[in-house]
Amino acid sequence: MSNLAGAYLAMGDLGQAIPLYERTLADSERVLGADHPDTLLSRNNLAGAYAQAGRIDDAITLLEQLVTDFERVLGPEHPHTLSARHNLALWREKAGDTAVHQPTD
Repeated sequence: MSNLAGAYLAMGDLGQAIPLYERTLADSERVLGADHPDTLLSRNNLAGAYAQAGRIDDAITLLEQLVTDFERVLGPEHPHTLSARHNLALWREKAGDTAVHQPTD
């Protein structure tokens, strides 16, 4: 189902893509569990679709939890963790969060 959702997303048909991504996430959580890497990737895909649909707050909410979960499950330096952290910063910036540009100590 995720591949079909991705095809709809690539065609710009968010009305078809988002429900498929939501169903894929729900099925992954039910079958694999909330912490399975495939489930986490499903959440990442859904967040991306939400963001493309203009549902930035929904995307950011998913990505905030996703970064925390990837760090806990795969570690802070895993490529999936780094990618999710990047996506979160990107969408926060697009939402007008200037704090993402400030260096941290």
